[in-house]
Amino acid sequence: MAHVYPEMDPDSVREDVEANFIKRLEPVEMEGVPLLSDTVKNWAEIKRFQARPDDLLLCTYPKAGTTWIQEIVDMIQQRGDAQKCARAPLYQRSPYLEMFPPKPLPSGLEEAEAMPSPRTIKTHFPVQLLPPSFWEQNCKIIYVARNIKDNAVSFFHFHRMNMGLPEPGQWDDFLKNFIAGKVTYGSWFDHVCGWWEAKNHYPVLYLFYEDIKEDPAREIQKVAQFLGIELPESVLKKIVQQTTFESMKENPMTNYSTVPSSILDQSVSPFLRKGTVGDWKEHFTVAQSEWTDDICTQKLRGTSLSFRTQI
Repeated sequence: MAHVYPEMDPDSVREDVEANFIKRLEPVEMEGVPLLSDTVKNWAEIKRFQARPDDLLLCTYPKAGTTWIQEIVDMIQQRGDAQKCARAPLYQRSPYLEMFPPKPLPSGLEEAEAMPSPRTIKTHFPVQLLPPSFWEQNCKIIYVARNIKDNAVSFFHFHRMNMGLPEPGQWDDFLKNFIAGKVTYGSWFDHVCGWWEAKNHYPVLYLFYEDIKEDPAREIQKVAQFLGIELPESVLKKIVQQTTFESMKENPMTNYSTVPSSILDQSVSPFLRKGTVGDWKEHFTVAQSEWTDDICTQKLRGTSLSFRTQI
């Protein structure tokens, strides 16, 4: 697989990145959706991105199981060969389309454009902001949705440790902003509902985090079928084992330990933190939980979408 900087020494990258100074970016609205200012600055380039018919797009609201589905997909594509999956960190194997880190790190756009086909690309865009060529080329898309409570908690901790995101403030304030859609990538409701609707018109496989947690073998098989790949039982077992939270947390190719701490400070909160269903109970008060449930009932009314907050 081609990369923009294949031979770059990690220590020199770290020094260069730190010299360029990581700053917490404030969101800027793009078509009503808050996005990081660096993404908005490069908007024309993003919109012009040329998808190829055999591209596979992995999409989630942030912290809804993105890293998990990336590793699952690569393991399926490599037929369970863990050594092949260790060829590069996850963010190079399936680049993050709208990511523009400090130089000399390449942007996700540059990484994607340099990749040979077939490519696997990651995005957090809601449907309306996706570069049009993905729809025009009828690309296969896998979407993972996670229940709002665990998603909010995970995103809160990610803001704490990601030096490129706005300061989250106190949990109570963050939760209010999250529910109101005043966080990067906007409304969780619009995101999950927009992609739920898109699956009626495009080749979108819509998965739920809680389902993957409950029965990983079943859901991994679903992904393989969607990709037209047959998985023998022995390979399926290998993939289930390799993509457990514990395995991925220990794996430097998936745990983001290769990213400088000036960008992701894992001493504040690990990138792969808990990976459970129901951790929200450690953060939500009874009042916050009831308030969120009420809003969910209103916002998801009229859709056939439903989420489990425990399994």
